[in-house]
Amino acid sequence: MARIDFQNYSEPTVNGAAFVDADLLVDLGMRAASGRDGAVDFVAAHMYFNLADRKGAENAAFHRQDIAGQMSKSEIAAALRAAREWLILH
Repeated sequence: MARIDFQNYSEPTVNGAAFVDADLLVDLGMRAASGRDGAVDFVAAHMYFNLADRKGAENAAFHRQDIAGQMSKSEIAAALRAAREWLILH
């Protein structure tokens, strides 16, 4: 599974909490779904689209649903767990 390295990324904060723009999350989802940064990673793409949808990105739900059709139930469950963990950390 491909991973995006945020180690050197300085996230803006809102009231002391990390803030990542919905458009950035959609872009990360597109990169993971297309394999632009390595191997195609539908789990990561689903996670990013889910987070982007939560932040109000216009087409995120459509993209998430589109790739979900290509994923197993266990992969979708892993993506949902990853999204919850991401929310806890950020």
